[in-house]
Amino acid sequence: MPPPDFESLVALFYEDGKSLGVCEETTFEDLPTNHQRLLYHQEHMTVAMEAYHESLVSVDVLESRLTDTHYARKILLRRQSDGVVVQFGIMRVNLACIDDDVRVEIESQQRPLGRILVRHNVLRMIRLDRLWRVTTGSDLRELFGHERPTETYGRTAGIDLNGVPAVEVLEIVAP
Repeated sequence: MPPPDFESLVALFYEDGKSLGVCEETTFEDLPTNHQRLLYHQEHMTVAMEAYHESLVSVDVLESRLTDTHYARKILLRRQSDGVVVQFGIMRVNLACIDDDVRVEIESQQRPLGRILVRHNVLRMIRLDRLWRVTTGSDLRELFGHERPTETYGRTAGIDLNGVPAVEVLEIVAP
């Protein structure tokens, strides 16, 4: 599986990516300090968000797509402590790379992907691909509860499962 492709991940759920936002590749040095900590690592965002916010997070699956070979979903992560949205994401997993019990739990849409993989003790390696500066479009503004375009940051990453590239993710931190 090649590195995650920002445009193809966005196209899974958006006809026009501008409603998501305007995204420009950026560097670690250009990230604000808190975003460096949240985005520049090789951990699951579930783990990073929970540590940063000192709260477990829950997942809201906004939309999902299932084909013979892949499962994809568009999600929000919320702090369990107060329900505040902390992240928007899109993920796509190659179903041939996961066991049936992992697949069933992912498709149940009850837990964040990172927590599922940790819970099932799946050998995983997160590969940071690119960092993004995002000016929120109409959809992200609505999901984050903002009236005006706001600047935030995100990343694309791949996840190898049991040594095989299996998951692509786009993760955008709430402003």
